[in-house]
Formats: sequence, structure tokens, C-alpha cells
Amino acid sequence: MIAHYGYQDGTGEYYISIDTAHCAACPVGNACVSACPQQMFEMIEDDYGQPMAWVKEDSRRWLIDDCTPCKKAAADQSALPCVKACTPRAIEHSW
Repeated sequence: MIAHYGYQDGTGEYYISIDTAHCAACPVGNACVSACPQQMFEMIEDDYGQPMAWVKEDSRRWLIDDCTPCKKAAADQSALPCVKACTPRAIEHSW
């Protein structure tokens, strides 16, 4: 299942998507949590008791602001700290 965290407003759609099946199979566990300088991710258990990352509820409405420093520093989306740390490639940004 793909979980989408974020929002849409008049300027666009801002979502971080996490493939929960790939996330649960992460060989390095929690790498995205520690890689995010804004500390937007946390680990929870899914409905099947498997660990997975999600975007904290209080961060979801502020993605454009919180992700901007990383997006400015990254040459492309694959260079974002959270995406780079996610070895199973479970994390994507919509913008």
C-alpha cells in the first residue's frame, strides 16, 4: 500500500508518499527517521504489526516549508536526505 502524507492548496500538491510494503522490508531500519534534519518521520506499527515510517501529523501541513532547505541543497529528488537514506526506495516526494 502507498500512504500519502501532506496536503494540496492553491500553489500545488505537496505529498510525501511511502510504500509501506517496501518500508516494512527495510534492511537498515529507521534510516529515514535519523536522516531527516527536520525530524518529520517517526516509526509506527502498521495494522499487521510491521514497523513502518510515517510523517508526523504536526509536520504534514508544513511540508513545503520543512522540506525546502533539503530541496534547495539537493541537486535532484534522489539526493534528498530521506530519499537517499531509504535503501528500499519507499519514499517519494510529489513536488
